[in-house]
Amino acid sequence: MKYVILVSHGTFAPGLHSVLKMLAGGDRSDIISASMEDGMGADEFVRRFEEVTKSITKSDEIILLADIIGGSPLTNALDFLSQKGLLSKTIAFGGMNLPMALTAAMMKDGMDQENLRSSLLIEAKNAMMEMELRIKEDEDEI
Repeated sequence: MKYVILVSHGTFAPGLHSVLKMLAGGDRSDIISASMEDGMGADEFVRRFEEVTKSITKSDEIILLADIIGGSPLTNALDFLSQKGLLSKTIAFGGMNLPMALTAAMMKDGMDQENLRSSLLIEAKNAMMEMELRIKEDEDEI
């Protein structure tokens, strides 16, 4: 099975996971999240990560999405996956956003790893843009 694992500081990963449940088909066992909440140490996060990933085996593949490159959730998750011999089956990204996570959830089984990598990065980048707001003059007056 291919898993999408979301990790973050605070409640970003569980919040994004909740949105994916709405958009990608309910409570899916192939989408997992773990967060490092305020005041939580690395050891406690690793225990949480270990608990939510206990069903993953060496024959599975992992798409690991994190809030930021170099952050404790990502580095600790990668260290744990390395210790379990799963790093060679993992692709990891920082800067996750909803379009990236939704693409991972919906397209992971229909694409080879290289095309999926490319699609995730394209979706994440294309999601970032400024909206041009046009305000009518009469809206300024109340």
